[in-house]
Parts: sequence; C-alpha cells; structure tokens
Amino acid sequence: MASKQQIAEREVSGQAAEEVGEQAMGPAFIASAASVGLSLYYFFMRGERQLGAFIGLWPPTILAFASYFNQRKMRQQLETLTQPGTTLKNAFDSMMGNR
Repeated sequence: MASKQQIAEREVSGQAAEEVGEQAMGPAFIASAASVGLSLYYFFMRGERQLGAFIGLWPPTILAFASYFNQRKMRQQLETLTQPGTTLKNAFDSMMGNR
C-alpha cells in the first residue's frame, strides 16, 4: 500500500499537469471561439463566403499550436524529472515553479 507521502506526490504531479494544460489552452480556446464567430459573420452576414471559409480554418490551427506548446512544456518538465542525479525534492520544486 502506498504511503501518504507517495499519494500526495501523485496528486501534486497530476495537479501540475492540469495547470499546464489550463494555462496553455485558455487563450487558445478564446481565440478559436472568436475566429468561429468571425467566420460565421463573414460567411452569413456579409456574404463573403470565401473569406468566411478561410477564417473558419483558423480554429484547428490555433488549437494545434496550443497543443504543441503544451506538450513541449510537459516534455521539458518530464526531462527535468528524469535527469540523472536529480533529487525528488528539486524535481518537484522546479515543476511547481519554486526554482
């Protein structure tokens, strides 16, 4: 059975991963929603179908970039944790932004 410290460490690492995702994806979701609205505006209200379709292609691109940068940040954190000679305390401190 896992000790209380091990359970707490698992919870901290899970929370850190969720926070990374929220920080990276929040502005991307807002930008994607705004571009969908702009696309609908141009497509239906202004009648510029070609421009509306073009702007409608932006949301997947914005979300893909946000996902890429989110994964890159998580990979850097994982590499920090798995470096030889890294103590568990130092790894958690760097992951939580204390260093």
